[in-house]
Amino acid sequence: MIMRRFSIVATLAGFALLTSPVFAEKVARGEQGAAATEHPLASKVGIDVLKSGGNAVDAAVAVGLMLGVVAPHHSGIGGGCFLLIRRPDGAIFALDARETAPAAATRDMFLRDGKLDPLLSQRGALAVATPGALAGYALAAKTHGRKPLRELIAPAIEAAENGFAIHGDFAELLNAHQETFPEMAGAAAIHGGTIEARWKAGDLFPQIHLAASYRSIADQGTDWFYRGAFAEKLDAAMREAGGRVVASDLAGYEVISREPLRGSYRGVEIVSFPPPSSGGIHVLQILRLVERFDLAKASEGERAHLLGEAMKIAFADRAHWLGDPDFARVPRGLLDADYLGELSAKIAPDRLLGVDRAGQPPVAGIDVFEKKHTTHFSVADAEGWWVACTATINTTFGSGFVVPGTGIVLNNEMDDFAIQPGVPNYFGLIGAEANAVEPRKRPLSSMTPTLVLRDGQPILALGAAGGPTIITQTVGNLVGVLDLELPLDSALAAPRVHHQWRPDELRIETAWSEAAQGHLTQLGHRLKINGKIGVSNAVGREGTGFIGVSEPRQNTGAAAW
Repeated sequence: MIMRRFSIVATLAGFALLTSPVFAEKVARGEQGAAATEHPLASKVGIDVLKSGGNAVDAAVAVGLMLGVVAPHHSGIGGGCFLLIRRPDGAIFALDARETAPAAATRDMFLRDGKLDPLLSQRGALAVATPGALAGYALAAKTHGRKPLRELIAPAIEAAENGFAIHGDFAELLNAHQETFPEMAGAAAIHGGTIEARWKAGDLFPQIHLAASYRSIADQGTDWFYRGAFAEKLDAAMREAGGRVVASDLAGYEVISREPLRGSYRGVEIVSFPPPSSGGIHVLQILRLVERFDLAKASEGERAHLLGEAMKIAFADRAHWLGDPDFARVPRGLLDADYLGELSAKIAPDRLLGVDRAGQPPVAGIDVFEKKHTTHFSVADAEGWWVACTATINTTFGSGFVVPGTGIVLNNEMDDFAIQPGVPNYFGLIGAEANAVEPRKRPLSSMTPTLVLRDGQPILALGAAGGPTIITQTVGNLVGVLDLELPLDSALAAPRVHHQWRPDELRIETAWSEAAQGHLTQLGHRLKINGKIGVSNAVGREGTGFIGVSEPRQNTGAAAW
């Protein structure tokens, strides 16, 4: 094993390690399996589980639980997740462990004196939705894994009890949010002590309360969280702070098994997550909208323009049509070939397309989808188990609300609803009636865990973090691999582009060439230039083995084998 201070590349025993000369600490190759996450400890635990006889599902669950310790600013059991699982026999399962609005949620819960207060859906007790991640992990392990949950959570307990050396980015986040946490019940410090004056890279970060919570889960199972002591503590804290989530919401939470969303692009099958994820639909929409263009032969500027136009169309549809399919009638016609053909014909290489409103997909019938700040991680093993999982508590440190004595940071997913039609959320996204607040409803998500299959065999598991850019990152990574035929590490490193319809601006990274930026400006795009857009992690097939690639833009990313 090769270890660096804040990154790890590991191979399974008995297999050689090869590394990319550019992103050596981000890329690994091996024969027995791979895990790509954003943190070295999470990647290591995934490989440790594979080595000890677990499969990729066991590894993914252990990774998710570890990320709740080492990356509590954007994931954890106080949030939710989507798990896309492929078995060796080819069956694919989509487990929806998205948070739900509490039973007491109302459409006017964020109004004060008749006026909307957007901060109420972003910070504090009222922003919290019923968490689902732990239920999702437990169900995945029980139905598709080999190891008990108590074994999979054990490494995370150790990391929480003993602490881990934090990296500089995390230290900056802790310092930046010192003034936020004291305003929230029980959040004097998520590590169980008092808030330090300043955190710095290399400091140990124990979380004694979270370790105790995880140990209770190991000993008592998920009932401790959903029907036991944690539920009672959350109920009391919420009632005192004016939140809506109570013990009965936790007791009534259910993971939903949904039908995976399938489509094709460039001769391969794309399998992704259905609503309440908007990601799968719109990744497939965008890809189909640009499929008639030869993106490999297009210049950088031309390719960014074509992708941006397709993204604009897709996000307009997202704003109007998408929501929880158990509450809103989300038409399958959004992926109708004739509908997408008509929209694609409007895209021109040499001019901007004005998109005033959502399209009108065929709705006769109506054939709808129905039951059958964020991190992404991907895991695969040599037996044929593949997992793509995206998990979140929404924005940085979620609601900022920690149930006293538990160390569990709760989400602020209520902000992912359209808290008022046409009003942007934290990410600037707008929504309509389909995503309005309703009791027990799941807010619309951009999370996009995705599998790619060629001739029925999996070749890629990928996804991303970064709000609505999750969708466009996934598209860009797929274009890099399937159109440009880039190695997986190069595809993830390629410059990114993002358009979400409103605001009407094309976001691009500084890495785009001056020629590309000039071309886009000449066409009339209003550019917003970012240093970096999002975080992606992927594993793929490479010859007879696997390649794992973590986000090359992120200092703490890691891929383990």
